[in-house]
Amino acid sequence: MQTKPNKMSVMPVGKLIFLMGLPMIVSMILQAVYNIVDTAFVINMGEEGTLGNLALTYAFPIQLLIIAVGVGTGVGLNALLSKSLGENDREKADRTVGNGIFLGLVIYFIFLLFGLFGAKPFIAMQARGNERVAEMGTEYLTVCCCFSFGAIGFTVYERFLQSTGRTMFSTISQISGAVANILLDYVFIYPLHMGIAGAAWATVIGQILSLLVAMLFHYCANRELGNHPKDLLPSGKIIKEIYHIGLSAALMQGMLSVMMLGVNLILGTARDAALLQGSFGVYYKVMQFVLFACFGLSNTVISVLSYNFGRGDGERSRSCIKWGIGITLAVAAMITALFEGLAGPLARLFGMASGESGEALIRAVAIAVRIAGVGYVFMGFTVAVQGVLQALGYAFYPLLLSCLRLAVFVFPAVWLLSLLPDAAGCVWWAFPVAEALTAAVSAGMLIGAMHTKLPSRVATPLPLAA
Repeated sequence: MQTKPNKMSVMPVGKLIFLMGLPMIVSMILQAVYNIVDTAFVINMGEEGTLGNLALTYAFPIQLLIIAVGVGTGVGLNALLSKSLGENDREKADRTVGNGIFLGLVIYFIFLLFGLFGAKPFIAMQARGNERVAEMGTEYLTVCCCFSFGAIGFTVYERFLQSTGRTMFSTISQISGAVANILLDYVFIYPLHMGIAGAAWATVIGQILSLLVAMLFHYCANRELGNHPKDLLPSGKIIKEIYHIGLSAALMQGMLSVMMLGVNLILGTARDAALLQGSFGVYYKVMQFVLFACFGLSNTVISVLSYNFGRGDGERSRSCIKWGIGITLAVAAMITALFEGLAGPLARLFGMASGESGEALIRAVAIAVRIAGVGYVFMGFTVAVQGVLQALGYAFYPLLLSCLRLAVFVFPAVWLLSLLPDAAGCVWWAFPVAEALTAAVSAGMLIGAMHTKLPSRVATPLPLAA
């Protein structure tokens, strides 16, 4: 019986990236929904709304780190699984699945320990003596870390589905958890009066539901991948290959946590520290809609490009790069235009019941979205290039780009602008400047990588060395 060809090797590249990328965009954006929904409900829960927003802002770097380690591991799994399937190496693909599950358990154990022993000092470091904010932040972060197996496990099983082209299943899994999170946020925070703890429990329950649905789809529909208990035994070789790409991706995502923490600490020294930190926390979660949409397309590029690069199809690999970057730029531009037009109404979601402090926050968030949004297209280009570089086997270059856009170019600019009298209106220019500078560096790296790894437009065997 003739085997049906994999769509990643035969479907027109533009159509393939669009069809695979659309559900992945939705899936990644829904990850941002967890945090932004928590923020919207918490900030409007009454007198302690603005304090709750600060608590969430202080906890957010660790939430980003959980996502970073899980997604980074998932990117390595995705690339290795797609490449192994492209090379028709079923045994290696099966062992990758087992080792992915093993790594997920190890990562969860680490964050469980942090939740039990590290959450309180981490929040206290940023709260600067504000005991109520420290208490709320510790309560929220402890729950999110101790029950983080849902978020971590989902990123692993999601990549099993994505590596075989079943991106719609991963999206359905993500949607189920996001809807549960929204409903439970309302029930826990308002009718049950659970406060910020209710937001934490709504988040982890939604994440666990997403994991369970993804597991169901994987074990019922992923026939290309085996699920043998013996494959759970850790293999140093497989883990090394996963993190050859995945470590760079984890560190890249982890830089989001570093940037969030660093900017929080810098803004904490400014004259209007509470307003700047609160508005930055809200803005950053709004910005994630664009960032995660770009990550969704970048992950699609990694899957398709890794598969065709593994097959040695140079022409199709170059086409994947062209379409991947083009579609990412188009999506970033559309979301940017939407946010620029709706900055005011969007900001008002985060101050409806907070009095004068809420009005100040609304104005600050609207300004932040309009100014920082100028850099979203540059950000989309850089994220797309990072995906291309990862798929072609580069580990250091994507990490360097993250360091540039999230630390090297940002921290000095934020510090200098925070010293100005009108810091609330000026500090946001640090972000588009950093994005534009990083995009210029990305373009140079992309040209060099394509010249080295894809020297010909014909379908000839490619050099596979990193």
